[in-house]
Amino acid sequence: MKTTKIKRYVVLGILFFLPVAFLLMLYPAKHNYEPLNIVNKNVSDIENFTSDGSDSLRLKDHISVLGFLGKTPLKKSIAASNLKELVYDKFKGFKNFQIVIVVPIGSEEEVKALKNEINTYEDLKYWHYAFATDGEIKMLFNTLNSSEVLADDLSLNSVFIIDKDLNQRGRIDGRSEREIEDKKPAFSVVSYNTIEVAEIKNMMSDDVRILFTEYRQKRKGNFDDSNTRRNKELKGTNE
Repeated sequence: MKTTKIKRYVVLGILFFLPVAFLLMLYPAKHNYEPLNIVNKNVSDIENFTSDGSDSLRLKDHISVLGFLGKTPLKKSIAASNLKELVYDKFKGFKNFQIVIVVPIGSEEEVKALKNEINTYEDLKYWHYAFATDGEIKMLFNTLNSSEVLADDLSLNSVFIIDKDLNQRGRIDGRSEREIEDKKPAFSVVSYNTIEVAEIKNMMSDDVRILFTEYRQKRKGNFDDSNTRRNKELKGTNE
């Protein structure tokens, strides 16, 4: 009889303390939440570009993945497929999310062929193509923070994350926890290589998710911008 009571108290104790322990585990995770860094401001909008759809396009007030596929976008089908399968399929339907692919005027037939290549089973409602002159594309690209340059055909394997206020987002410190523990030198992430599956699947997908979390917290009034604190921490480690 005594053994039965002990077992009962043990079970009740576990049932009581397990949720408490779970909440205690969640608290530091929430407290240590790091927003996606602003790595550049004042990215040009694309309101003057021609849309492949009936509606006009703009980056303002959207969470956008911005890419450049150049004059022969069909040759970039692998990059486009990676972006579609690893990012678009995960976030399609999220409020104000879009992928915008900038291409030169005159590549319309190539774009149609690319659509047939990647739009296999669905209409990509939140995937847009924006047509512009060579000069307009270069001007847009020059407002981005990038150590890369557009190819001669105005293409680039990397894509960029642009927030609702035309800020370019990324990581001031792109190191993993293990790399930080090993005291590897810090490096910034301002774009994401669509050919590198692991980079798109893991780093970029996670960063888009973090940005959505930020906006959700802002709506709830719970957002704490730690960009400044993170910059100070990095400055301290480099001194």
